[in-house]
Amino acid sequence: MVFEKAETKMDVARLAKVMKALASQKRVELYLEIVKKSEAGFKAEGECFIMEIIGSLNIGAPTISHHLKELANADLITTERRGKYLIAKVNEKTIKDATSMLQIRGHKT
Repeated sequence: MVFEKAETKMDVARLAKVMKALASQKRVELYLEIVKKSEAGFKAEGECFIMEIIGSLNIGAPTISHHLKELANADLITTERRGKYLIAKVNEKTIKDATSMLQIRGHKT
């Protein structure tokens, strides 16, 4: 099943994958930290250096690595290694598509 709205197209399986990735409290916290750093930073293209947020999450690097993989697999973020630094970038299209699909629309009775 595929829902379409103007420029938005997301199937139910992809939406379920996004929701599954955000089903973990720690993963949501990590995602929101990436969003916050991306918006607040002066770095080009809304990038977040993962080293900048590790201390604020109170979880170990291996766990963060696992959560980053899950967020990337759901296409919520993209990651890139630059030398010894790992950089994450929010995929705004995925969130926009998921939000659009979840909006409750009036229906005829």
